[in-house]
Amino acid sequence: MRGWILALIVLVEACAPVAVLPPGTSTPTPESKPLAARPPAQKLALKKTTFNSITGWSGDRHDQAIGTFLRSCARFAKMPADLPLGAIGGVAGDWAVPCKAAAALPTGNTELARSFFEAHFQPYLATADGRPEGLFTGYFEIELKGSWLRKEPYTTPIYERPPELVDANLGDFNADLKGKRLSGKVVAGRFVPFDDRAAIEAGALAGRGLEMIWVDSPIDAFFLHVQGSGRVVMDDGSIVRIGFAARNGHGYRSIGRELITRGALSAERVSMQSIKAWLQDNPEEAAALMATNPSYIFFRVIDGALKSLGQQQGPIGAQGVPLTPGRSLAVDRGYFPLGIPIWLDTTDPLDPGAPLRRLVIAQDTGSAIKGPVRGDLFWGFGAEAATRAGLMKQPGHYFLLLPRK
Repeated sequence: MRGWILALIVLVEACAPVAVLPPGTSTPTPESKPLAARPPAQKLALKKTTFNSITGWSGDRHDQAIGTFLRSCARFAKMPADLPLGAIGGVAGDWAVPCKAAAALPTGNTELARSFFEAHFQPYLATADGRPEGLFTGYFEIELKGSWLRKEPYTTPIYERPPELVDANLGDFNADLKGKRLSGKVVAGRFVPFDDRAAIEAGALAGRGLEMIWVDSPIDAFFLHVQGSGRVVMDDGSIVRIGFAARNGHGYRSIGRELITRGALSAERVSMQSIKAWLQDNPEEAAALMATNPSYIFFRVIDGALKSLGQQQGPIGAQGVPLTPGRSLAVDRGYFPLGIPIWLDTTDPLDPGAPLRRLVIAQDTGSAIKGPVRGDLFWGFGAEAATRAGLMKQPGHYFLLLPRK
């Protein structure tokens, strides 16, 4: 055991120079070979402000965010009161008072809800290296067609987590590596990178009984990996919800950016819809293109999810709570903890000239969501959600709401 731990630490040091990510970053990306120096991690800075100075603050339906916030409160309540919540989140106990007050609010009263947030939270403008502007995208819960058994046309596997996949927190072994994590496997006493997407698609995991569900489209399966969760309409008519279980540890690489590099799509035309259309129109090249993204996601069946969550609620996010369409935001938890209320100020993906300003709660993460001013808005389920999510690539900024001391 100690041998592969030492090998693991050597592997990290061999990949230097690598920027040390901010404390708490959940999934730094190990590589199968040394890379050139990565750009330094951006610095989060907070500028204290007032609610009166936040554009659009009084126009939102704040009551619609209360239920979403209370789900996060349930997670805070299970933590030790003195548990630190990163560099800016204080400790878990700091959230007890606002959570108790939120639980006492009547439903459907936006005036009281707005007054609650104003009384219990202090807003801060978030900046990345001194700049408030960031990128905001969207995601949704994808629907696939599948079967428990491999048969035509269900020939693309959705894998559960392999037992040999190891997630290592390097800070447990060396204080200088606090905040660094690697995922891989142990082979002949050495900790090595796990199989990448190309190897897995070529059959690295085949025939081991790890195939959880079979679906009818490798393209839909790829976008399931991008979204991180989805619903599968089974061949017997039942609906199974599946969610994130683990990732293989390789860094996410955008195939949209690859298509731009090849000249197949322009930067202005890249969206989920245009990428999917290209894959469908170029079946002989599709597999190779998808394999350029080495990141691979493993899933789990969420037992009883549709019965307990209802058709309109979203999947379970990284915080362990159901996501709320239009009110749950995926963020980089390396900069601040999940559960924080955020005032989002961006534009509508269907009408970029129209503002999109609302109170959201940080409840999820994503492989491509990196940086202190970066968010991925959950749009829900269905055709409209898919359209909004696929088109959303908007500039914007946000304000973090932290408990008043």
